[in-house]
Amino acid sequence: MSAVMITRKITRKWEKLPGKNTFCCDGRVMMARQKGVFYLTLFLIVGTCSLFFAFECPYLAVHLSPAIPVFAVLLFVFVMAMLLRTSFSDPGVLPRALPEEANFIEMEIEAANGNVLAGQRPPPRIKNVQINNQIVKLKYCYTCKIFRPPRASHCSICDNCVDRFDHHCPWVGNCVGKRNYRYFYLFTLSLSLLTIYIFAFDIVHVVLRSVDSGFVNTLKETPGTVLEVLVCFFTLWSVVGLTGFHTYLISLNQTTNEDIKGSWSGKNRVQNPYSHKNIIKNCCEVLCGPTYPSVLDRRGLMLEDSCSSAPSNGATTVPVNKSSNPATQTTKSSAPLIPNEHTPDEAKPSICSGTQKSSSSPKEEKPSSPISPNAVAPAVIKESTH
Repeated sequence: MSAVMITRKITRKWEKLPGKNTFCCDGRVMMARQKGVFYLTLFLIVGTCSLFFAFECPYLAVHLSPAIPVFAVLLFVFVMAMLLRTSFSDPGVLPRALPEEANFIEMEIEAANGNVLAGQRPPPRIKNVQINNQIVKLKYCYTCKIFRPPRASHCSICDNCVDRFDHHCPWVGNCVGKRNYRYFYLFTLSLSLLTIYIFAFDIVHVVLRSVDSGFVNTLKETPGTVLEVLVCFFTLWSVVGLTGFHTYLISLNQTTNEDIKGSWSGKNRVQNPYSHKNIIKNCCEVLCGPTYPSVLDRRGLMLEDSCSSAPSNGATTVPVNKSSNPATQTTKSSAPLIPNEHTPDEAKPSICSGTQKSSSSPKEEKPSSPISPNAVAPAVIKESTH
């Protein structure tokens, strides 16, 4: 006579999420795995500002104005806040389809493409929706097993579909998408102002000291200032140019991914269905629109069963209830097609039909007490022998 012990362990959903992201602070911080360039960004910003505060600010506060270091500190804090907000937040990752949904969609694709040879990937599945009298194609993602909503794309580096995908930025160590694009733009804009600010007052510092000590002696006495000038000079062009490019995209309500592919310009000659034909309205939508919540539910609870054999000691067996309490069950909110604010209303009922079926239950049950994250529920199943 033997027994099998089933241990039910409660874990956070972020521990089981697919993709190539790393999580910290119990799932509150989400980044890409390649963070080396992000650390270089932190080093350049913090290092350059530290040299400016140590060498230039004391001299400029006495000879010009004490407001110079105060404004520099405020600008530095804002830059760091926008950088960390962009790097540590969910850019708009879309959840993958459940296994049942993925199998159903794969069967549909195989049935529609029955003449495809074995081992070959069938042609991409496409749905057409109409947005502002413009036909937009929704492509099927073979990795996430979903139909991507309008303006979404799959990031090959993070291995996730991101809503309103702009690009993957190694300098911030994260994708730039629907939920963090405005913070990315504010980061580049404030960093441009900070770089110009430090570069300008470095020149002022050298000029003021050259009046008394001479230009050559001033350069010898202030090696930190020379290093700051070099870093700011070579950084200025790329940062200001990047800010100007994204300002142009915001005025058109366009993403970097759409601009590279030429979705709304060039040979296609197709009007951008997301543009309001007004620069102010486009800027207000991108920079002042609502902040959408994350659909991943990274810190949600889920049950994980693990089986192990154990010798039977004649104790009373505890039956395992197959139908768990609704409070202990966790379901993934995903569907073959995930709608967003650009999805037309006539497409939403068919899109969400799968999730509506799963939400209906044959009878109502009373919710149980909340689950503690550290709770473990073991059960022993006794095998009968003849």
